[in-house]
Amino acid sequence: MADDLQDIVDNLAERLQRSVAIDDPHIRLLAASRHFGDEDATRVSSVLNRSVDPQLCEQILAQGIAHWTTPGRVIVPLEGALPRLCIPIRCTGLLLGYLWLIDAGATLGGQDQDVAQEAADHAGVVLYRRLIVHERSRARHEAILRELVATDRAIRSQAADDLRAEQLFPATGMYFQVLGMRHQGPDGIAAPQTVAMEAAVEDAQTWMSQRSAAPACALTATNKSRAWLMLAQPQPPSRQELDTICGRLTARFDRLTQDGDRLVLGIGGLAHHIEDIAESYRQAFLAVRAAQLVPSIGPVACWDELGPYQLLLKMPTEDLLAAAQVPALVALEQEDGNRGLVATLEAFLDNAGDVARTARHLNVHRATLYHRLKRIEQLTGCELSQGDDRLTLHLGLKLRNLAAAHRNETTGGKPARIRSVS
Repeated sequence: MADDLQDIVDNLAERLQRSVAIDDPHIRLLAASRHFGDEDATRVSSVLNRSVDPQLCEQILAQGIAHWTTPGRVIVPLEGALPRLCIPIRCTGLLLGYLWLIDAGATLGGQDQDVAQEAADHAGVVLYRRLIVHERSRARHEAILRELVATDRAIRSQAADDLRAEQLFPATGMYFQVLGMRHQGPDGIAAPQTVAMEAAVEDAQTWMSQRSAAPACALTATNKSRAWLMLAQPQPPSRQELDTICGRLTARFDRLTQDGDRLVLGIGGLAHHIEDIAESYRQAFLAVRAAQLVPSIGPVACWDELGPYQLLLKMPTEDLLAAAQVPALVALEQEDGNRGLVATLEAFLDNAGDVARTARHLNVHRATLYHRLKRIEQLTGCELSQGDDRLTLHLGLKLRNLAAAHRNETTGGKPARIRSVS
């Protein structure tokens, strides 16, 4: 008997003279036979796209098929879609996929269903073997990835050699980049948020491997509340590609949690050699930290776009908290009261000293703004026309905001809302 899914599907289709397909548990196509005139638009679309629309997928799964142990009929909730016979593919009790037959008139008799069940059982053995190989390979790759970002240079060098030995991508001419992520839920391996994050990462990894015809790959590692993807491609990924990957990760996580938990992501810089991936990894999680502490950045932070936070986030927390005590700003804050002088100064510096733009941003008259700026100079002892004074105040404000966010987070509150990353 055939030991390949495609052969199983083709043999069953020829025997029954019906279109046959096998999906994985997430209803992503694994194998499909030729058509016998019984196909509908949904079937054609799933073959072309290797999957179905996520919303339609959820509607199908909502019919409870993941819990089935015997064949059953599924109604596809789309106009013009024909009913299907769905046979769960299991091995040792594990759900490994679904075998589908279009059965518009419920004409598949008991003998035909027995033949289809036999094919599904055989497919279960094939998929179970694949699962074992996949899990072993995944564990090996994850171990290599962890060593690839170790602090010991010798360990990193050996991990790079081990990864090359896997022959997952060409030895030269590749670009590497790390995408890190962290959820805000309980920090536990079995936490629902962690499970959702792992599922989102696996979904993104599968999607990337299916869409790319080039010698590219994406490897993953997870640990409690955080995970990361290492992208390896012959061309640097565009920002649009990265945004698409982040969008899929976030959407999948949101669908699985649905309780307001937040997934924040960080994109590290590009590495030209596998040995340099540790730097992209470090940058990715510093960017994750920025997304956690600076809500104005949004849920996705790109290292190359963090501006002054690139420097400030590298500082040890104790140094950052100490450096945030800029005397000029301490004096300003003590005298500010409710006059909004600190906010005015930050808006003025974030807008590069543009008075007109700052006045519009604060919704005040220019004369009012000039008056506030003069008062700020008096209280701080700085001249806003001097570059060094402006730099000191601007960095001081960023440090002050980061320090406030750190302190708030340490005491169990939500991170302070930092207004700008200019």
